Amino acid sequence: MDNLTDLIQILVPAGLVLYAVFLVVRSFLQKQFDAQLVGLRMKTTDTILPIRLQAYERICLLLERVSPNNMLLRLSDPNISAFDFQQILLAEIREELNHNLSQQVYMSDEAWNKVRATVNTIIAVIQESAQEMNHEKSSIDLAQKIFDKMMRLDADPVGDTLVFVKNEIRQIF
Repeated sequence: MDNLTDLIQILVPAGLVLYAVFLVVRSFLQKQFDAQLVGLRMKTTDTILPIRLQAYERICLLLERVSPNNMLLRLSDPNISAFDFQQILLAEIREELNHNLSQQVYMSDEAWNKVRATVNTIIAVIQESAQEMNHEKSSIDLAQKIFDKMMRLDADPVGDTLVFVKNEIRQIF
């Protein structure tokens, strides 16, 4: 019985010390892991943040370039027909969008959906305006019709989307 009591007197304190060491080591390792995770996040942020900012800049540029106000003035040629002008406008929008498709990776889904909806609205306005034209009309007539339809919209789709994108950028910083 004395041996059993002596064994318990040795094992209980040794077990408590062992448990305390275990807790200290676990706490130390967890802090090390957390510090490495924070360091990794900082590296990732340092790398990704400039890329995300560039993506938002490119999307703003896309929106400005496909805005009817800018696009019609930039591409207008009075010597071409309304039908040909419609094809040029739609090709320009497709090219701009295809050039910037990869930027959606760095944006929120909501922002990208707004960009796509804006581009689709512009395409719809161009197509509706072109359908109302006959083949003798020039690009100037089509441009005027597009301007009129854009002015009749309840809201400015490009302006609203630009504001949304800019606000999202501000949330990052």
